[in-house]
Amino acid sequence: MQKSADFMKKIVLILIIILVAWFFVRFVIGGPEDDWICVNNEWVKHGNPSAPKPESGCGKEKEINVKVTSPIPNQTIKSPLIVEGEARLWYFEGSFPIKILDANGKILGVSYVTAQGDWMTENFVPFKGEIEFTPSKTETGKIVFMKDNPSGLPEHDESFEMPINFDMGETQKLKLYFNNEKLDPEISCNKVFPVEREVYKTETPARRALELLLKGPLSEEIQNGYLTSINSGVKIQSITINNGIAKVDFDEQLQNAVGGSCRVSAIRAQITQTLKQFPSVKSVIISINGRTEDILQP
Repeated sequence: MQKSADFMKKIVLILIIILVAWFFVRFVIGGPEDDWICVNNEWVKHGNPSAPKPESGCGKEKEINVKVTSPIPNQTIKSPLIVEGEARLWYFEGSFPIKILDANGKILGVSYVTAQGDWMTENFVPFKGEIEFTPSKTETGKIVFMKDNPSGLPEHDESFEMPINFDMGETQKLKLYFNNEKLDPEISCNKVFPVEREVYKTETPARRALELLLKGPLSEEIQNGYLTSINSGVKIQSITINNGIAKVDFDEQLQNAVGGSCRVSAIRAQITQTLKQFPSVKSVIISINGRTEDILQP
């Protein structure tokens, strides 16, 4: 009898141990049957929880490496937009890319922000940049900030998204004139072709068209053969239109290291034809720092 009682005690003890182990695995390690559990700092669905996914983070919070000061979330924006903030360990060669998308995910514009100090540090470094974008057909969208990842390895990718609203004001279409190696394989110097850009309506469309011209063709336009003969970084110092004559004054960068009659003709053609799209312009006078006689020489 004593042996039988001892045997039963052992059986009961084993069953208790098994039950405790199952309880530990099921409810301590495995978590509740239907709930959200924290795995590797991410909320993971366990079973079929009735509650929505928790909005708060779990585990160790993800380190924030970019802070945007302008624009602010849900701000109403229009093109061109100045973007400012600070970032750390996101730069390569002192910059990283940004893009603006509409509510349907369509890319409206792509640009870069540039470090405003020594970017080769683990500290936050201020950045600033400007992005041009096509007016949106949707009221909402987002700005995406992307860590510059020259390695191309997915594990080094990092991004930050900010919701924004678009100014749904009136728009207008402007023409910009460029050379085109596909439409004109011989590059006839003064033969230029228009591309059309939709922009927010402005009281100074001639200046706006020239500003866009100076930025050069977009990537998709380049793929279609469009190219510019105008130096990058050229600044418009003044522009006036009176009695059918447009007078536009540029800085010295317009003719910096420019040589050859063909390129000079192309530069003049690009500027002249871009301005002549406006009915108020019949002729164009180009100057550099107020000079017209000794500029853009072959």
